[in-house]
Amino acid sequence: MSKLVPPHGSSKLKPLLAPAEDRDAGLAGATELTPVPMTTREVSDILMFALGAYTPLDGFMGEADWRGSCVDMALANGTFWPIPVTLSASEELARQIEIGQEVALTDGETSRIMAVMTVTEIYAPDKSIECESVYKTTDEAHPGVASVLRHGPVYLAGPVTVLDEGDFPDQFSDLYLSPAESRAVFEEKGWSRVAAFQTRNPMHRSHEHLVKIAVEVTDGVFIHQVLGKLKEGDIPADVRTEAIQAMIDNYFRPGTVVQAGYPIEMRYAGPREALFHALIRQNYGCSHLIVGRDHAGVGDYYGPFDAHHIFGCINPQSIAGECLLDRMACGFAFACDRALLATGGAGPRGA
Repeated sequence: MSKLVPPHGSSKLKPLLAPAEDRDAGLAGATELTPVPMTTREVSDILMFALGAYTPLDGFMGEADWRGSCVDMALANGTFWPIPVTLSASEELARQIEIGQEVALTDGETSRIMAVMTVTEIYAPDKSIECESVYKTTDEAHPGVASVLRHGPVYLAGPVTVLDEGDFPDQFSDLYLSPAESRAVFEEKGWSRVAAFQTRNPMHRSHEHLVKIAVEVTDGVFIHQVLGKLKEGDIPADVRTEAIQAMIDNYFRPGTVVQAGYPIEMRYAGPREALFHALIRQNYGCSHLIVGRDHAGVGDYYGPFDAHHIFGCINPQSIAGECLLDRMACGFAFACDRALLATGGAGPRGA
């Protein structure tokens, strides 16, 4: 029996990728369906569905789940979920679609068919609720708010079957791990307490120090970086990957760190996104999340420690059932119960 934390809200992972032998036929059939073009954020969500990273969701949210996620950080059935995952459409397109109809979900930039969805709901959300609840602002200069407002005025909901993962598996073949694969890696290493480090930038010396602290108090660290679309000025994934790998190879004890990536697109929702990152890392098998200073923040919309404080505002059982996903912290980047310093055992030559 696995000693890793269970998947979020479920006894097993829920990847929505069709079996390999069914994908060609599924794609051929999807060419006859009404196409629904997706934004880059929605494409990234499709890829997260495919991996099982959004367990226990089975597709894009209906209105009750959307509202509950925004206002109460919970789905209609009570499962903790702090960020809405939705599919938008124009009013014109929505008028062409009926409840129960199967549609083809396409990459809006390339027209590539990515998935099929059976439409169970069509609704017009109050986007001010989403912006105020999730991002704590309606300022259109906030990239997350701007993204919500750019998306179509109608949301479509329903279960999804993913037929194509796009170019990510080939482009990042050494990094692109599913939750099932990361769990297998941790099991092979004998890890049960695993800390995740989320990053969209190269790691500096403070990050290195904090990861070494995590190595001291867990079995190992999962450096898990964003491969999806970022805001202007962020470092490209290929450059960041090489820099992080050089750090791992030269400054960490072998076997204590695993580097991987995932295709999510940042929402820059600060505290809410820190919770979302914890939930996702639970699906990847991580028991701890390193929560950084102004984690997933942008500009001055959030305080430097708001992403720490929000973990104290939720039920401890919300994220990992019987096993709370801890915040490990030290100095400016963390909040912790005791001061911790990395020892020589975390370095490349051991103690």
